[in-house]
Amino acid sequence: MYIGRFAPSPTGPLHFGSLLAALASCLEARRQGGHWLVRMEDIDPPREMAGAADLILRTLERYGFEWDGPVLYQSRRADAYRAALEELRRGGVLYACRCSRREALEAAAAAHLAPGVYAGTCRSAGHAIDGPGALRVRTDGRVIAFDDRLQGMQRQNLEREVGDFVVRRADGLWAYQLAVVVDDAAQGVTDIVRGSDLLDSTPRQILLQHLLGLPTPTYLHLPVAVNAAGEKLSKQTYAPALPMDNPLPPLWQALTFLGQQPPAELLEGDVPALWRWAVVHWDAATIPATRALPL
Repeated sequence: MYIGRFAPSPTGPLHFGSLLAALASCLEARRQGGHWLVRMEDIDPPREMAGAADLILRTLERYGFEWDGPVLYQSRRADAYRAALEELRRGGVLYACRCSRREALEAAAAAHLAPGVYAGTCRSAGHAIDGPGALRVRTDGRVIAFDDRLQGMQRQNLEREVGDFVVRRADGLWAYQLAVVVDDAAQGVTDIVRGSDLLDSTPRQILLQHLLGLPTPTYLHLPVAVNAAGEKLSKQTYAPALPMDNPLPPLWQALTFLGQQPPAELLEGDVPALWRWAVVHWDAATIPATRALPL
């Protein structure tokens, strides 16, 4: 059975960019006769906004979304992440890193790597895994390729383009890459529909799936909405929260952005009528095959 999901982080209210991912992932699941899950990715307390998780769920309900089963909260999944970390340790691919951010940037520059690519400074340092520092996964020259349903064939040399990546942060918090892989497998997710801003993270997640013996879902990365300055709509670029008083215009606009050509008459109806039209007429093949589109 097709199982899709929407996995917001409770760092603020939903905005139009969030709506695109939620709507496309939900409609694709409904069109396939599958299930659609909601997962709250609340593993970064310093960035989270008080009350945001409840506000996100209320907004989804106001916009006519219905999800299958209970909401999964990553903050309650530490035991599963610890088990995955132990499996990586047993596989010999995990090591401790004590580099500061500045040291990592300087090492990348010295090795003529792009900023943000880890140069492997601590790979052979022998730091104790149960001591201080972040925990990284060895990439060892691995090349990951996958065929995205919308963006086409993707290929990434992890060591050269990303470097050994963090799965547990130096402050003890779980890294997104590990948590998302563990939870997608635990929830039986078969198909992931999300924004293209996460396209470059996908090879890291596929590598972890291979290392942990987990299945690899099918991926479809949507074009992200960008503002007049070419910036992705996000909380960091001050994207406005979705209005709660009248969901119809944003829903109609999201369908239009996703290439679905909803009739203007839907704006004169109600939210249930728009959803009925959208489920019947949804066609992922008409989504623009690009990484970004102006709003």
